Amino acid sequence: MKTGTVTAPLHHGRAPAWLFKRMKALASAVVSAIVVEFGTEELLKRLSDPFWFQAFGCTLGFDWHSSGLTTTVTGAIKEGLKGMEGELALFVAGGKGRASKKTLDEIKFYGDREGIEADSLIYASRITAKVDNSAVQDGFQLYHHTIFFDRKGNWAVVQQGMNTEDRMARRYHWLSQGLSSFVEEPHTAVCSDKKGLTLNLVHSESRKSRALLPELLQRPPEKNLADLKSLIESDSLFMPKRHLIRPSIDINPERFYRTLLKTYDHEVKDFENLIGIKGIGPKTIRALSLIGELIYGVRPSYKDPARYSYTVGGKDGTPYPVDTKTYDRVIDIMKKAVEKSSVESGEKMKAIKRLFRYYDIVRCRII
Repeated sequence: MKTGTVTAPLHHGRAPAWLFKRMKALASAVVSAIVVEFGTEELLKRLSDPFWFQAFGCTLGFDWHSSGLTTTVTGAIKEGLKGMEGELALFVAGGKGRASKKTLDEIKFYGDREGIEADSLIYASRITAKVDNSAVQDGFQLYHHTIFFDRKGNWAVVQQGMNTEDRMARRYHWLSQGLSSFVEEPHTAVCSDKKGLTLNLVHSESRKSRALLPELLQRPPEKNLADLKSLIESDSLFMPKRHLIRPSIDINPERFYRTLLKTYDHEVKDFENLIGIKGIGPKTIRALSLIGELIYGVRPSYKDPARYSYTVGGKDGTPYPVDTKTYDRVIDIMKKAVEKSSVESGEKMKAIKRLFRYYDIVRCRII
């Protein structure tokens, strides 16, 4: 299920090395403690909670209000758990930019190495990205995608898109637990300070539109192209202001036609199957939605689906600079807390020992 959405200012740059080293150490300690005490499913549930994730980022000392929190926190967890994944039975794939393109290969790698059924995880990774990039068109282009999963196939997805015009970023959280449909009201809690006009095809009000779009792909491509061109030619008369785009500016009819030719003979069972087809992107979905609404009267939803704490300071000095001595004490406390845990199964204790060895190496490098 879609558990939440967060909108934050778009910031560029990287976390300073001195901070990221500590973030990796503390992130691995906290994540290990949660897995040891409560199990991987509880950790995945917390990572899918936008409020917990935001507070966790602040706990690690990053900016509470910037887009960098998403990429840095997920990166710190991934780097911090390297070498411990098998012992904790927790795995991380994906990341920012080029790293996001390696997501499926990383899932396959862990699947082969750990004996995990990878196909469903690969599908979850692909379809959640498709939904937030094509089925929910809120003006944010995805550039970060990370999936966390365990041996049982439970997963959580954290991904982020950017709107360069508004200089804002939006983060999307997903959880496998309780998910009944990827394309029918997957959101359970969506929070944002900024809401806008959104083509929301996963809203319950878009059910008829979702049913119509696959049917439109089965029509002769020439017919759909003619309908689209008629919309472009009559744009000033019929285009309602609520749409995010103007067909005459944003949709290329010839490119749309080439896409239709490729997909005409493709068997499309439903909307979920449609958005999963290679080559079907946001512009094709928008064009089909416009045809469905303005030619056939089937209107989709345009409702935006969009729903903090400090412990050691913040990277930019807000509300105060990161206190490195306190930060290192927190890592020591977490280390001792995990060490004293009553949960001492063989596999989990191996993971804890690996954590301690990793922490000692990192601490030496920091000092």
